[in-house]
Amino acid sequence: MKTGKLLIVLSVLVIIVPVYAGSALDDAFAQYKGSENLTFDAQRGKELWVKKYPGEDGKERDCQTCHGKDLTKGGKHVKTGKPIDPMAPSVNKERFTELKKIEKWFKRNCKWTLGRECTNQEKGDFLTYLSQL
Repeated sequence: MKTGKLLIVLSVLVIIVPVYAGSALDDAFAQYKGSENLTFDAQRGKELWVKKYPGEDGKERDCQTCHGKDLTKGGKHVKTGKPIDPMAPSVNKERFTELKKIEKWFKRNCKWTLGRECTNQEKGDFLTYLSQL
C-alpha cells in the first residue's frame, strides 16, 4: 500500500517540476519583455555569453570564465573556486525553476562579468539561449 502511494507522489512530482520550471521562465520572459514588448533571440544570447568584457583586474572575462564552454557540465568560480552546477536545463532540472534565483544570479553575475547590471534585452536573450540547451 505504501509503495503505491509513493509511486503516485513521485509521478505527480515528475509532472509538476517541469511545469514549475517553465512557469518561472515564462514569468521571467514576461517581466523582461515588459511594456517595451521586447523580442528575444538565442543567437544574441550565445554571442553575449562568449563576448569578452574587461574585468576590474584588467583581465578579460566572459560567462565561460566560470561556467565553462560545455554548459552540460559544471563550472567553477575563478575567484572562490566554488563549484557551479551545469547551466543546461536538459541536465540540471533545478536550473531556472525560481524567478527570485534567476534575478539574484543575473544581478551578481552581470555586475561581475559585464561590470554592470544586464538590461532586460540581455537577460531575455541569455535565457532564450540557455533554455534551449
